[in-house]
Amino acid sequence: MIVVITKYLGIALLVAFIIWGGVYFFREYRYEQTNDAQIDAYLSPVNAKVGGYISKIYYQDNQQVKKGDTLVVIEPDEYKLKRDAASAELKSSGAKLPILAASEETQIKSIAVIKAQLSGAKAKLDQQRKEYERYKNLLAGESATQQKFDNVSSLLAISQSDYEQTEASLRVAESRLNDIRAQRSAIDAEIRIKEALLGRQELDIKYTVITAPFDGQVGKKTIQEGQLIQPGQTLAFLVNRSEEKWAIANFKETQISTFRSGQKVAVEVDAFPGEKFNGLIESLSPTTGSRYSLLPPDNATGNFVKIIQRIPVRIKLTDTPEKLAKLSAGMNANVYVIKD
Repeated sequence: MIVVITKYLGIALLVAFIIWGGVYFFREYRYEQTNDAQIDAYLSPVNAKVGGYISKIYYQDNQQVKKGDTLVVIEPDEYKLKRDAASAELKSSGAKLPILAASEETQIKSIAVIKAQLSGAKAKLDQQRKEYERYKNLLAGESATQQKFDNVSSLLAISQSDYEQTEASLRVAESRLNDIRAQRSAIDAEIRIKEALLGRQELDIKYTVITAPFDGQVGKKTIQEGQLIQPGQTLAFLVNRSEEKWAIANFKETQISTFRSGQKVAVEVDAFPGEKFNGLIESLSPTTGSRYSLLPPDNATGNFVKIIQRIPVRIKLTDTPEKLAKLSAGMNANVYVIKD
């Protein structure tokens, strides 16, 4: 009886070995495979745009969040004070405009008065010139005295001086008007600068509330309430579970001779045994993985031992987003590239 059991057990083991060998050699013939592979996805850092002390944290480790959900709030008091100061400076600059407008209007009226005075001075000067010419002719014909001619000459000089003085006053008034208008342009530019500064302060206040940029899952919480953070500091990592995922498979250099973009790939993830995910080769790395290390190997130094290198291959997963949603970045996987 024991001999019979041993006989049948040996036959079963032989059959199992033949089946295993057949499957192994079929896979070797049909696929290029590696277990040096991982699932990957984009990890989006959530960064602070302004610095300050953390007032409140609204998420926990590994929490699912929606786009627009508040994650972190930074103390806004300092930024509100800066906004109020910028607002006051803007109002101060704006208050200068009515004053300049009144000065401009007054100066325009002064110019109108001076122009009227200039017209009167011009008429008086023309009249004195005519008087001068008339008495000059009378003096030549001995019909007028020298004293009378000298009086007319003096009046002409006075009229000429009055006209030039009025004309100079007009130029000064017009120059003053130009100065006022130049000041208005400068104040307009100053107001635009103050508006921009106020807008920046309003933006900084908005940045004190940090929200989720898309639907996803937050990773590990590494910050605490009351902590001082700096602009640009990473506060959390957010994974978009509905976005693209891919696998990075590190194949031996002796395996990739027939690889090409678009080649079909089967992926088995250790977390889901027995379930297959479909994919396509998207690209092959231009260098071996060791070339990306901090200290790349230099085979020209020391004793040389030939080691088979590995080439990272990026594999695009082509299953539905619902199926890929359960995959997490970093999961180990086995990758099978179907030989053409």
